[in-house]
Amino acid sequence: MAEFLFEIGLEEVPARMIAGAQAELRKRVVGMLDREYLLDGNSVAKSYSTPRRLAVLVTGVLSQAPSVNKGPIGPSVKVAYKDGVPTLAAEAFARKCGVTVNELRKIDLSPKGVYVTVDIQTEGRAAVDVIAEELPKELAGIYWAKNMVWRAGRPERFVRPVRWLLALLGEVVVPVSFGGFTAGNTTRGHRVLGGDEAIPIGFPDEYAQTLLKAHVVADVEARRLVIRKALDKATRAAGTGLRWREDEALLDTVTHLTEWPTVVLGSFEPEYLALPEEVLVTVMRDHQKYFAVEEQETGNSHPSEPRPLAGGPDREQGTEEQGRGNREQKGRLAAHFLAVLNTKADAAGEEVIRHGNERVLRARFNDARFFWEFDQRVLLVERVARLEKVTFQKDLGSYAAKTERVRAVAASLAGVVKARGSKLDGAALDTAARLAKTDLTTELVKEFTELQGQVGGLYARAQGFSAAAADAIYDQYLPKSMEDAVPRTVEGAVLAIADKADTIVGMFGLGLEPTGSKDPFALRRAANGIVKILAESEPALPLTLGDVVDAASVSEKVRLSVETFFAERLEFYLREAKGQAYDVVKAVLAAGANDVRDAVARAEAVTAVRGSEDFAAVSAAFKRMKNILAQAAEKGIAAGGSVEADLLREPSEQALAERSAAVAERVKSLSAEKDYRAALESVATLRGPVDAFFEAVMVMAPEPEIRANRIALLRRVLKDFSGIADFSEIVTAG
Repeated sequence: MAEFLFEIGLEEVPARMIAGAQAELRKRVVGMLDREYLLDGNSVAKSYSTPRRLAVLVTGVLSQAPSVNKGPIGPSVKVAYKDGVPTLAAEAFARKCGVTVNELRKIDLSPKGVYVTVDIQTEGRAAVDVIAEELPKELAGIYWAKNMVWRAGRPERFVRPVRWLLALLGEVVVPVSFGGFTAGNTTRGHRVLGGDEAIPIGFPDEYAQTLLKAHVVADVEARRLVIRKALDKATRAAGTGLRWREDEALLDTVTHLTEWPTVVLGSFEPEYLALPEEVLVTVMRDHQKYFAVEEQETGNSHPSEPRPLAGGPDREQGTEEQGRGNREQKGRLAAHFLAVLNTKADAAGEEVIRHGNERVLRARFNDARFFWEFDQRVLLVERVARLEKVTFQKDLGSYAAKTERVRAVAASLAGVVKARGSKLDGAALDTAARLAKTDLTTELVKEFTELQGQVGGLYARAQGFSAAAADAIYDQYLPKSMEDAVPRTVEGAVLAIADKADTIVGMFGLGLEPTGSKDPFALRRAANGIVKILAESEPALPLTLGDVVDAASVSEKVRLSVETFFAERLEFYLREAKGQAYDVVKAVLAAGANDVRDAVARAEAVTAVRGSEDFAAVSAAFKRMKNILAQAAEKGIAAGGSVEADLLREPSEQALAERSAAVAERVKSLSAEKDYRAALESVATLRGPVDAFFEAVMVMAPEPEIRANRIALLRRVLKDFSGIADFSEIVTAG
């Protein structure tokens, strides 16, 4: 056994693509080695990446693949055999493989199912030969959002041109060929600090340390830690009471932009702090990849009063720009920034770099200040008419038309919210809906598109509109992802739902719903946002998905499609955001997918009790009941309309009827109080009566009236206890 090291060197890869490619390369290399029987049971894989390279190091790789019985996979057992007799499909597969039908064997390919195969003795080959043959196929299969062709007349496509390959099995070079290069035993260091000369690697385990000497930190997590420490050190140099603003998304970006990161502290004129913080942070973060510096808070308040023009919506939590919806309270910005460099300079060089970055940032801030002041000359109410000239979608008209539709949807939802006892400022909501899209006509949004919505909220506050209206405008696009925060106010939540619902319904009405992996109008994201708002808004928003569909004036033609789409997004939310198991989600949604918050509560309750032996047994029994009822229906066996007490002959069926009725009343009461866990624990107490019933009672009794009554009993039990979840969907051991 030996260690296997593979590295592919490239021109600089976009930072956003590196993490996914690093993970995929590791998965593909390990999968290939495993598929070819080249891994022992204790193999470990570690991956590396920088802007110029992707690499994988795998331990415990065999030098020679063992001889194995390895043959092609044929049809499924269901197709290959009928009533235990080989079908024509099995015979054809056997002839193709040169064997008799009796030599076919079954192989379990879960979760796909059981298939037939044939044993064909395959002699093991040298690992060097196998890897050299198979690895190029894996490289060609890596997914990239965009590919390049860099050699005329050549078929290779990759994210960036290949510049070198390294492949070592122990100390033996593996001749992997791809992109016009054949692998050797050399790598490259930092383009500037390490020179671009070939650096030999003697053994795979020397890789990371050798690159460190060439000014490359190949380990991503080590590089991230280097950056964090450098940011800390540079911030301390700026003065006491300061800290750099935590921003995981930006930290990810600069980690993937650098090989040998260093940090330089820069400053800007304090007069720019009069601009809204959102504008300053967006310029630094999104346009320049700089970290903001802030004053540390004392207690729960800012160290001083808000700046005059930073008076956008008063947020106790940070904005999405400040870190993917990170809602930790932020300190007031200081007149400093931190730039992460991909080089190391002496004092004189660092000073030149600092001044260059300060000059660039100053120019960007000047632009932002000009646009802020210029936009103030036209009030938001005067910009409403300008939306007539801004197209939303060619068949759905302008943003002015969308604005009126959103106002109507928001008003309808507001009526439902207030009717169900929640407070809502209807006038502020209507004002927000009317002005929500006006910032699309501002110069600041044209220059900094990331700030749409937020700019509208800031301008609304500056122009004297109520906090409720300004905050709703500011939050209208939230949440932008499953990790993002939901709007902070009821008005903001209703506006966000109305805007997203109008877009979804409009596109579905045009037949532009998402298909497969294609979703050009981001409708899945919009629906995910609606589900997340309904699930997580505080205070709870008394709306259901049905209310949203009703308010959006869905035509009957598309209503079913939209409802199905929302149900799929709720399933996605429960599984991906809440981490619920697939069978729990299926069981819960089978009992109702309209009330999002209720579905979440039911799923959490099922997850909490599913480990109970009693609950598992009852779930298995419910599955049995469901199967019995289905078989009866298929055979046309009549069932009674209601359970007749005088037809319950056996003590165990009498006990089940009596006990289930009593438990049903308790479950109904607990469910009304949303105490689903207690309700499910009550359901689990039916284990004894249910087990006794199936042990002593034959449901399909020969007497028609007895049989019909027992079927009616099972149907009643299923109906009484399926309001929380369809327990027959729960997967149980055995």
